[in-house]
Amino acid sequence: MKFTAEQIAGILEGEIVGNPQTEVHKLSKIEEGTEGAITFLANPKYQSYIYTTQASITIVNRTFEPENNIFTTLIKVDDAYKAFSKLLEYYNEVKLMKSGIEQPSVLSEGAVYGDNLYLGSFCYVGKNVKIGNNVKIYPNTFVGDNVTIGDNTILFAGVRVYSETEIGSGCTLHSGSIIGSDGFGFVPNEEGVYSKVPQIGNVVIEDNVDIGSCTTIDRATLGSTVIKKGVKLDNQIQIAHNVVIGENTVIASQTGVAGSTKIGSNCIIGGQVGIVGHITIGNNVRIQAQSGVAKNIPDGDIIQGSPAMPYADFSKSYVHFRNLPKIVSDIEDLKKVKS
Repeated sequence: MKFTAEQIAGILEGEIVGNPQTEVHKLSKIEEGTEGAITFLANPKYQSYIYTTQASITIVNRTFEPENNIFTTLIKVDDAYKAFSKLLEYYNEVKLMKSGIEQPSVLSEGAVYGDNLYLGSFCYVGKNVKIGNNVKIYPNTFVGDNVTIGDNTILFAGVRVYSETEIGSGCTLHSGSIIGSDGFGFVPNEEGVYSKVPQIGNVVIEDNVDIGSCTTIDRATLGSTVIKKGVKLDNQIQIAHNVVIGENTVIASQTGVAGSTKIGSNCIIGGQVGIVGHITIGNNVRIQAQSGVAKNIPDGDIIQGSPAMPYADFSKSYVHFRNLPKIVSDIEDLKKVKS
């Protein structure tokens, strides 16, 4: 896709300084700009690069005035950073602007879909699936029977959505994510042999949820595993059966949440956090990376460590831990003096 400076200035309501017919087809950092790229200058620390960049177009603040010769065509706007962000959004929309049903793909009996569906090659859509308007399902994606997908949702290549799953509107599921696989339910007999407990519930994902690559959300044993609206899950996260995650909670990569735990709204959970099952974490809780959470956490707490404790207590304890060799040495010296 190619765009001229004139077209971009129209989108951003900007003023062109240079050739309005300059064309670009890619984005770059200002220090890495090459011909055919568009970049931006917002941070004064990077101002020197505007005189050396080979980017064809640079978005700058209206107050910017070059002190030396420049190669690049300028587009002046009120706020270069916000303008470039707006351009990124527009570029992403154009890039994802696909529709139609590619072949080979399978739409099973009873599957229905709304306007402007994109279904990529080698996709399978099961029986009685209901798909909303403007949904994009990229190649090699599996959608099981009786799944519901809301308007404007995107399933990138290689997503696996098991049967009975409900996905809301405006969601994004990245490649390799698995929604609705069986929960980890097994019962040992007298000989210690494990038998599987049937997992007959489902997963419910509400509106505007983002799910990262290779994240797994297990179906409930009974009832639903629920991811409420606005939740953002990073890559490689494990959400077990019957977990509930509250609105607008954010969880970073490699975190695992065990079965039947309830997490409140507006929580921030760092990477590599382990959370045991059957506990409740309140609203507005912050859990630092690599923490191990083994008990209920009240609203608004900030915790760290394994086992996790209040953040202030952890910080004080860590000071003593770092000084532990000296403390041990002092104790040994006292023992010698006493003896």
